[in-house]
Amino acid sequence: MSPTPERMSRVDTAWLRMDCDANLMMIVGIWLLRPRLTVEQVAARVQERLLQYTRFRQKVVHDTMGASWVEDEDFDIARHVVKEVLKPRRGQPSEEALKQRVGELAAESLDPDRPLWQFRVVEDMDGQSVLIARIHHCIADGIALMSVLFSITDGGKAPPEKAQRPEAEHDFLSDALLKPLTDLMVKAIGMTGTAAAKSMETLARPAAPAQASADVLRMGYQALSDVTAFALMPDDSRTSLKGKPNGRKHVAWGEPLPLDAVKAAGKALGCSINDVLLSCAAGAIGAYLMDRGEDPAGKEIRAMVPVNLRPLDKAYQLGNRFGLVPLVLPVGIANPIERLYEVRRRMSELKGSYQPLLAFGLLSLAGLFIKPVQNAMLNLFAKKTTAVMTNVPGPSTALKFCGASVERLMFWVPQSGDVGIGVSILTYAGNVQFGLITDDALCPHPQLIIDRFQPEFNKLLVLALMLPWEP
Repeated sequence: MSPTPERMSRVDTAWLRMDCDANLMMIVGIWLLRPRLTVEQVAARVQERLLQYTRFRQKVVHDTMGASWVEDEDFDIARHVVKEVLKPRRGQPSEEALKQRVGELAAESLDPDRPLWQFRVVEDMDGQSVLIARIHHCIADGIALMSVLFSITDGGKAPPEKAQRPEAEHDFLSDALLKPLTDLMVKAIGMTGTAAAKSMETLARPAAPAQASADVLRMGYQALSDVTAFALMPDDSRTSLKGKPNGRKHVAWGEPLPLDAVKAAGKALGCSINDVLLSCAAGAIGAYLMDRGEDPAGKEIRAMVPVNLRPLDKAYQLGNRFGLVPLVLPVGIANPIERLYEVRRRMSELKGSYQPLLAFGLLSLAGLFIKPVQNAMLNLFAKKTTAVMTNVPGPSTALKFCGASVERLMFWVPQSGDVGIGVSILTYAGNVQFGLITDDALCPHPQLIIDRFQPEFNKLLVLALMLPWEP
């Protein structure tokens, strides 16, 4: 007897339906492994560990009400862990051939009749192996996939199937958009992770009216302000990075930055690690536009930045539990210190905002409607945005997989609608790795942007070292 189908959550359904010709909702990542592994070794580990997660054995079945997760009775590991052979052109470095192939795979759909994931294994690239992972966003977000990563590496362990089942999906976020704003909303919304999750519970089980009245007025006003800000959000500056994508993808990555150096620069300049990294991203993009002959002075681009809305200790439950905030990057400010402090100011303004929950609520509602209606709702983000930018905290120590060291870890965030730029920042084993995925019609050479991250950071580091030493 086949297991009972499991209804897909509304938010995950929204991500499932978000695929379009120009952008597929896949998270793509690579592991560089040394010494080399065979595809058989990888398949055996995946069979042993990854398939302990129910979701990776299930396919998606659509119906008039949305979609369901259904066990794939014809599951075959050979369809999901396959051998990949790089074919560099004459004189082309292997790493460039890998980037080219990853870009091609980012634009290649997964088989909709099978579980929506695939690992491709390059057994030998200059003495190391490469694992290329493609996982549809409807399965999990970046934070959840990090939990999966831990469980399939050496020493990892998947949680029992019973523990993997998420709590019943509450209507609190949809209700927050549909009910009068005088309903009690989320407390301590400036926090993320565990604090945000507790805030969701507050909304599902509000406090007594006498205790909540002051919160209602304050939070109702903030929510109204954020709803208005979403609706009236102007388009960001017109640059060559904004336009109509054609669906052909390019990926890039560069040498990682030492995390300790980033921390030191941030501390010396009175800013967070995130402020420093986002400022470097803005500076790199501005320098790229300048080199193209576009004057970036006075220009700003908007990036949608994910914000985690779940406790990290429940990430193994997979699914999507994050909101989005619109961060306007001051790419037109050439002075690195001035740009850094402007980024810090804008990040501070986002604290206390309801926008992450409103964005989650919008996605939740979008998952209830047919695709044309959903697309119209989601264009609220895409039309006013140039990029998606995400920052995921990875393992602090180097991992091992089937006895091989994971020497480098990188991923690329998907974009929706007509957005054609995705910036990924990942901390791993004491380093910060930048990745970029772009559409061919908007930025055919993303390496030209990536190569500017290090110089932008070096400017901040030199200026930080010039500050007077404390006694």
